[in-house]
Amino acid sequence: MSKEQALGSLLTPQSSSLIARIHASPVMVVLVITGGGTQALADLLAVPGASRTLLEALVPYSAKSLVEFLGSPPAQFASVPTAAALAQAAYRRAVLLREDTATPLVGLSCTATLVTDRPKKGDHRAYIGLSTARQTRVYALTLQKGARDRPGEERVVSDLLLRVCAEACGIKVNESFSLLPGEQLTVEDVW
Repeated sequence: MSKEQALGSLLTPQSSSLIARIHASPVMVVLVITGGGTQALADLLAVPGASRTLLEALVPYSAKSLVEFLGSPPAQFASVPTAAALAQAAYRRAVLLREDTATPLVGLSCTATLVTDRPKKGDHRAYIGLSTARQTRVYALTLQKGARDRPGEERVVSDLLLRVCAEACGIKVNESFSLLPGEQLTVEDVW
């Protein structure tokens, strides 16, 4: 089995198909991820054609790195305003990095607080930011604490990030996004 086949086997056929459709779209993305959602980046790179989609991917994981990327400390790291600010900064990077001014661009972000190796006081949650020239939208997901391990929470957040990326590319996602009882997904237009 080739290395490419081994990587591809980690994806479901539905995910591989969705990512192939993302790569076939004309949209180019700068992706910024912190705290969770990194599997989405690995998934995007595992399907041939990622260079048609990704202009850049950044993982400012430490607090200092995130503050440097944003230019100032956020009031809260995993929040709607931080996801919006990250997506807007990613969009500005996309504008700087694109080679063709006709290329549609998206800034995509994910900031999350998920299962870790120490107890957390607050909810396990993720915020996916999507920024274009016309809008900034944030998808807020609250997960049921203790229902999944870290890889399980990472998979849910990454799947949502891929769905939001597909939406930004004009792709309708037919598969349902299943959440556990008590879990909640909200969408907020920030700008």
